[in-house]
Amino acid sequence: MNVIPDEIPAELPQDKGIQHEIDLVQGTKYCVTRQWPLPRDQVKAIDDFCESRRQAGQVRESKSPHSAPTFCVKKPQGGWRTVHAYNKLNDATIPAQTPIPRKDVVIDSMAKSTIYSTLDLRDGFYPILMRESKIALTAVSTPSGILWEWLVMPQGLKNVPATFNRCVTHLLRSVRDFAPSYFDDVFVHSPAVNGKTDVEVHKEHLRKLLGLMRKHKLYANLKKCIFGASEIPILGCLVGKNDVRPDPEKVRVISEWPTLPNVKELRQFLELATYLCKYVENYAGKIRPLSQLLKKEAEWKWTAECQQAFDAVKQGLTEAPILAVADQDRPFHVVCDASDFVIGCALMQHDHEGRDRVVYYQSRQLKLST
Repeated sequence: MNVIPDEIPAELPQDKGIQHEIDLVQGTKYCVTRQWPLPRDQVKAIDDFCESRRQAGQVRESKSPHSAPTFCVKKPQGGWRTVHAYNKLNDATIPAQTPIPRKDVVIDSMAKSTIYSTLDLRDGFYPILMRESKIALTAVSTPSGILWEWLVMPQGLKNVPATFNRCVTHLLRSVRDFAPSYFDDVFVHSPAVNGKTDVEVHKEHLRKLLGLMRKHKLYANLKKCIFGASEIPILGCLVGKNDVRPDPEKVRVISEWPTLPNVKELRQFLELATYLCKYVENYAGKIRPLSQLLKKEAEWKWTAECQQAFDAVKQGLTEAPILAVADQDRPFHVVCDASDFVIGCALMQHDHEGRDRVVYYQSRQLKLST
């Protein structure tokens, strides 16, 4: 079986040991939203989609008391994407508490590696079965007057990402030491060990991963895969041999951001900048004049101090150092600093050449006493 096919086989998947369940808030009876009329081309697109899923054994006609409407969203490349409006069902669904993989844990697992690959898993929803007792909850109506229910996990349900992540983690548990996953991304990393080159070890790791994918019928998207690279993108950064640096595209967006005209733009800017704050020394101190503008009682007034802070954040990210990947087998030390308004630190580690490297920066503003 080819695990990187041009087209994924349309079929009812095997039971992978994890099924999607929907637990409703106590007292919930029926989740029903009426179907609204749609243009003819969208109706045909929905009918074609549902028929293709019926032939694949992934949906069946339903008599469920629940019903969510179906509509279409235009694809960027043309055509229609079928969407189910599970709003009422999602509002009544108890949220799953499946742990989300920590980005720093994924990256830190690569400390001694020198060669990398990344695989993007395709159609993470349909390969997972619905729990039989919960199938009726997935019922969807169409403008043609047919009620369908899903035998596989459909897109649009509240806890679908958690179930998919739990399933991938479960299936790939035996290779997680060298192939950690983050939802639909799998990152393979390898060092040179026991007289074998990093390339030889990496080939062995890829064979084991692809073997598991073949066994459990998981498929990858070749266009989004990278094999045997010295550096790969991981969750907003680039990771290479003991190096972590911010995604150049995100840094470019920050560096080209025009002066902020209002609070909404400020929030958007800080949301992206804060995502990259571990690369900036004293980040909390740099943004303090900007964060003051977010207070409820604050009047929007863009001062010279605000502009200076704005420029300092952009410069800090543009000139961000290349961080070290934390090696759990080597000692760490912490460098701290504080002022009347901000505290900060840098987690440091000596690399194999004895150089003092920053693993990441942290800082936060202090609350004024009342």
